[in-house]
Amino acid sequence: VQLVESGGGLVQPGESLRLSCAASGYARSTFCMGWFRQAPGKEREGVAVIDGDGNTSYGKSVKGRFIISQNGAKTTLYLQMNSLKAEDTAMYYCAAEECIRCSGGYCYDKRDFGYWGQGTQVTVSS
Repeated sequence: VQLVESGGGLVQPGESLRLSCAASGYARSTFCMGWFRQAPGKEREGVAVIDGDGNTSYGKSVKGRFIISQNGAKTTLYLQMNSLKAEDTAMYYCAAEECIRCSGGYCYDKRDFGYWGQGTQVTVSS
């Protein structure tokens, strides 16, 4: 499984940004995908996850502002980030795992995911 993130950058508070994760080498319909982030000095935290059926979950701090989605072929994972805040500044990582390997067939926690991209930096600053 190969995951390559892109789309990070420097934006001002209140602006939007869309991250992409190009995924290959996996059975798309059986994999759960997710976005996680890690700020300096902090633990990696979950941002949003999506399962093979398109069901989604979001972290409390981003719910209502961020949207996770995939293209029709499930080769690209997206994270649309709106109303960005300074506290959203972090390295953002794409992750993947076979859903069947997770409790209840739904991967949610960072420890559930075995495949990770290299990350893309998002900085929100005026």
